[in-house]
Amino acid sequence: MQRMAMVIGLKPEKVEEYKRLHANAWPEILDMISTCNITNYSIFLKEPENLLFGYWEYTGEDFEADAAKMAADPKTQEWWDVCMPCQEPLDTRKEGEWWAMMEEVFHHD
Repeated sequence: MQRMAMVIGLKPEKVEEYKRLHANAWPEILDMISTCNITNYSIFLKEPENLLFGYWEYTGEDFEADAAKMAADPKTQEWWDVCMPCQEPLDTRKEGEWWAMMEEVFHHD
């Protein structure tokens, strides 16, 4: 199992919409997340800075392949089309990233 985390901004005028979307996440999206070997997925919001912090545990063998499978899914693309206008990517993210991936610097079980 691999713990993974990411961060992105959230547009202030989109906070309530984003909360509503995720309070009623589409079943197909939740199924695809599970199909792609992602478990224990959480998104946290820090206001008033409007930073989203995402965390999940990857239990598969090939994250790049599972991420590509998810990205190719039409329903996932539709979900992203709804969610992405709410988000404000960080200027410091790596090329090709939307959410900026984070380095784990500490863990304790």
